[in-house]
Amino acid sequence: MTALALAPRTPPQRLREARRELLETGALRPGLLDRTLHDSWQRCRGFGLVPDGRTPGAPHASAAQLARALEQRRGLVSQARPVMEFLWDQIRDTESIVVLADPQGMVLHALGDGGFSDKAARVALRPGANWHEQWRGTNAVGTALVTGSAVVVHGSEHYLERNAFLTCAAAPILDATGQLLGVLDISGDRRGYHRHTLGLVRSAVRMIEHQAFEARHGGGLLLRLHAQPEGLGTVAEGLLAVAEDGWIVGANDTALVLLGLGRSAIGAVTVESALALDMATLCSAPGKSGRVLRPLQREGGGVLWLQVDRGRNGVHGPRAAPPPAPADALAALDTGDGAMQAVIARARRVIDKPIALLLQGESGVGKELFARACHRSGSRRDAAFVALNCAALPETLIEAELFGYRPGAFTGAGRDGAPGRFREAHGGTLFLDEIGDMPLALQARLLRVLQEREVVPLGGGKPVAVDFQLICATHRRLADEVQAGRFREDLFYRINGLALQLPPLRERSDLGALAAAMLRELAPERPLQLAPGVAAAFARYRWPGNLRQLSTVLRTACALALDDDTLIDWVHLPDDIAEALSGPPAPRAAMPGDHGLREQAQRCVRETVSACHGNLSEAARRLGISRNTLYRKLRG
Repeated sequence: MTALALAPRTPPQRLREARRELLETGALRPGLLDRTLHDSWQRCRGFGLVPDGRTPGAPHASAAQLARALEQRRGLVSQARPVMEFLWDQIRDTESIVVLADPQGMVLHALGDGGFSDKAARVALRPGANWHEQWRGTNAVGTALVTGSAVVVHGSEHYLERNAFLTCAAAPILDATGQLLGVLDISGDRRGYHRHTLGLVRSAVRMIEHQAFEARHGGGLLLRLHAQPEGLGTVAEGLLAVAEDGWIVGANDTALVLLGLGRSAIGAVTVESALALDMATLCSAPGKSGRVLRPLQREGGGVLWLQVDRGRNGVHGPRAAPPPAPADALAALDTGDGAMQAVIARARRVIDKPIALLLQGESGVGKELFARACHRSGSRRDAAFVALNCAALPETLIEAELFGYRPGAFTGAGRDGAPGRFREAHGGTLFLDEIGDMPLALQARLLRVLQEREVVPLGGGKPVAVDFQLICATHRRLADEVQAGRFREDLFYRINGLALQLPPLRERSDLGALAAAMLRELAPERPLQLAPGVAAAFARYRWPGNLRQLSTVLRTACALALDDDTLIDWVHLPDDIAEALSGPPAPRAAMPGDHGLREQAQRCVRETVSACHGNLSEAARRLGISRNTLYRKLRG
């Protein structure tokens, strides 16, 4: 992890000179400031931020929005929380606060001294606030997000003068594939600045990344690397996750440095080419613990110690050899159903293209989950995913939510105004759920934004350019709504770049795999499975609430299961569900499109293999599936 330290080496007089020059001329002379600070200040000016002004429209999550964000980042928060508490013990009573933010800059969790926490809250350094550079100017959290590096921002190096009382050190948290999970930060009173603070943050980030790596890959083949055998099993070790066919599917920074590899090697290099050891040698003669320790000769001399762990987390039975990590978020949604595979394959072809997606399907089939997977599988993955449910807000509020407003634009408007969802989604993805419930008058304004790619907030002002990927969803048949005069025909064609029908749960053939995947996510430390009788009843049930209902049932069952339970049985189910499951089986109604969707999935597989000239490994990577899954699809 590289570090960009904006330390107190920049004299206050030079900072004042640079600030005055930027305000008067709109530019900075080269060399006046450190390059990283120079670039950040220029970005902030481009965002329209005024150094001595407030932060109008800076988003702040409601309690419900923060709760949803915490749920979506539950793994990160649970892994970071004990490390943050340990870190807080080291800096207690130093007028400081420890902050965890998500990849969009939203503060998820914070620990700090009571007095300083109150000061921090006055500049919105608290859970729910967004500290991306776009809203808060140069700051450690936001600048670390933009640069992807550990960074210190001290005192007046903050672009906004109101934040100059802070000194902040932050570092990005990455997963095993190099994707951004969040940012860890220590902020304090600038008078208490210490050069070692950045080192504390980076060490804490390494602890979080190490724990996250083992949580994700500890059940499979895990390689530990260090120049000394005593370094194995510590946070200083290198970690490699290896799929069953020998491909490296995860690596931490230490492992990449030890092996002289870049991030691009993940998913593209085999362990044989990286270590000059084949899979048979790696997996041979494990000890009772499933571990092998061996020295490896390094190029240029020296020894690299290697520890091979198999199933280190103690998983057994069907979970002893989990499949390799999915190639991306869309691949993670493929649990074997042909209709769903066809939908995923079609979506994958338009990701990163200027084509709007329209997701259709019953309530609870996972339309927002699918939209988020599309976002995380594309080039905009590190930008914001902004969701708005058009059916959940009164008609009078939807316009303000989408377009934003200037201070005093209407009675009850906030004194700082609000940017609106269009601007919040700039550079990322805008997801409009239940688009069929949008009022007709607002449909016309939405169409204008989509055509002109700029937005004017309520209350007037200059148009602001916006760029986002649009994904809409509805449970209605929009063609019928157009015929009935409840939905604009021109808007329908604008948002219907590619329509995808998500199948209801009762029509899917992968319910068992879906339930198993949910159980792994809900109880990652426990090998829970469905009892045979419950699994059979699940397969007969119609699941009117679809995936949402299944997830709720399994979440309750996991909560009711005792620590030594390994099976989810009837006693763990809510009474109403147990009664419904024990009733007569519901007939499966064949959907007219089932056969065609499966044919599309098979055709997509064949075309991809042909495009790869028969290279099945490459075809599997492009499709985001394992080679074993590809073999099954080719056999028909």
